[in-house]
Amino acid sequence: QVQLVESGGGLVQAGGSLRLSCAASGRTDSINAMGWYRQAPGNQREYVASITRAGSTNYSDYVKGRFTISRDSAKNTVYLQMNNLKPEDTAVYYCNAATWRNYWGQGTQVTVSS
Repeated sequence: QVQLVESGGGLVQAGGSLRLSCAASGRTDSINAMGWYRQAPGNQREYVASITRAGSTNYSDYVKGRFTISRDSAKNTVYLQMNNLKPEDTAVYYCNAATWRNYWGQGTQVTVSS
């Protein structure tokens, strides 16, 4: 079992920045990759970014160049630095851990005002 706890969401004006954190606990040695997804009201959950055990990163086209995913392996924590935020980035952001199955955090709200 893997447990995920997100933090760092909030309200920010367009053009501002936020950093999300996701702390993993439990069977962290079984995690192959961690990532972030988001879900806006009325929309399906969509992929944002991910980082593999080897450190390779990937981003959706919507956030490439604005968001940066990183990790602190000693703390079993993944971060999402979000810069130049836009109102369309408003969503609940979910942390994901991929093992033989997917684990999800409880979500953290990010609201970007125009």
